[in-house]
Amino acid sequence: MPSIVRRVVVAFATAGAVIGIAGGALAQSTADEIEKYREALQDGNPAELWEARGEEMWTAPRGPKKVSFDACDLGLGPGVVKGAYARLPRYFPDAKRVMDLETRLVWCMENQQGVAPADATKNVFGNGSAKRSDLEALVAYVTSQSRGVKMSVPLDEPHVHDMYRLGEKMFFYRGGTHDFACATCHGDDGQRIRLQDLPNLTKVEGAQKAYTTWPAYRVSQGELRSFQWRLNDCFRQQRFPELVFASDASIALTTYLAGRANGAEYNGPAIKR
Repeated sequence: MPSIVRRVVVAFATAGAVIGIAGGALAQSTADEIEKYREALQDGNPAELWEARGEEMWTAPRGPKKVSFDACDLGLGPGVVKGAYARLPRYFPDAKRVMDLETRLVWCMENQQGVAPADATKNVFGNGSAKRSDLEALVAYVTSQSRGVKMSVPLDEPHVHDMYRLGEKMFFYRGGTHDFACATCHGDDGQRIRLQDLPNLTKVEGAQKAYTTWPAYRVSQGELRSFQWRLNDCFRQQRFPELVFASDASIALTTYLAGRANGAEYNGPAIKR
């Protein structure tokens, strides 16, 4: 190789290495600053407002039958919320299906409070101050009562185990106009989108850190968002058909991710960008 060509090749290789190092340092610096930003906001997490509203709603008579959620069994007995979320999703014999929190709350609204199905799911995701979601307030309250409790989804129960396996298949399934899967964004280390680190959910530590911080208050939206919302928004970004709220598909994915978070302390509702 002529000396002039060799010098050019070496120069480009050196420049590429420098850019790569600088880029890596910048990425790490950005991630660190975003983490500091979250920590600074956490002390005054607005999710507490949703928790307080949800607590009031939990004990208030609701629906045509004027029944409170104290009659609602989340798996630990009627009205028991302490630690309940850390054990969901789970199989409920009275409903004959595996349910996550949102699905169970809707079931209690329909079967115990007499709320019509269409009304129970009419406004499941809030729209800022213009239209608050009652369901997400309830979710904020119930999940807050598992803060510090270790995740313990009963994967040895046959129905839950089957749902977990279905969710695993869905996580790696590629489709849609962009041939995406959940694993496309969440299957490798170092993935980012809009300065946001994307957790590697194929690793236990990644799944634990991600799942245990939802639901979360989204600063950019001024709204608390549930895990069902998170899945729905992922489907939107994958250009998949809309994920039906409280469907078996949504519960399967939730079961897979929640099961992988087993053993970690729940730490939500958290705060996100």
